[in-house]
Amino acid sequence: MIANLAAKTAISMKKEIGVVLLVMVVLLGMPVAAVMAMTNPGELTNGGEGATLYTGNASTANTYIYGYCTFWAAQRRIEIGKPIPNNWGDAHDWDTGARKAGYQVDHTPAKYAIMQTDKGDLGHVAFVEEVGPDGSWKVSEMNVKGWDILSDRTFKPQQAKEYNFIH
Repeated sequence: MIANLAAKTAISMKKEIGVVLLVMVVLLGMPVAAVMAMTNPGELTNGGEGATLYTGNASTANTYIYGYCTFWAAQRRIEIGKPIPNNWGDAHDWDTGARKAGYQVDHTPAKYAIMQTDKGDLGHVAFVEEVGPDGSWKVSEMNVKGWDILSDRTFKPQQAKEYNFIH
């Protein structure tokens, strides 16, 4: 009878250990699943031309939320020595915040300007890296292809009227 009780206890203990191990695997796997849900790994591996995860340092002068377009545009302005205020809010508010702070806002792309649009739930901002002789412009941006993913795009001159540029 004691041997039978010991055998049942051993089986019960093995089940409990199995449950604990399963819970630990699930808990440890959750952060990985969360990162995968926020980013789009396919953009990085399957033809995400120029798309990379940002691995640089965040400046303490940049209080915009890491991984989003506002963080990237503010970070690039810090990198070129032309920081912007940290109180402009979501991207759709940046043109208003810029005007109030005395920045020029127009529809003319220029190197190192911030491209801004109200399109989407929160708008979008990007950093103008270069302007071509034909008036086309290339931006670097974050969070278009997925959270914390850096990418770039080139726009045609006739698209400038659709965007605000903060100088």
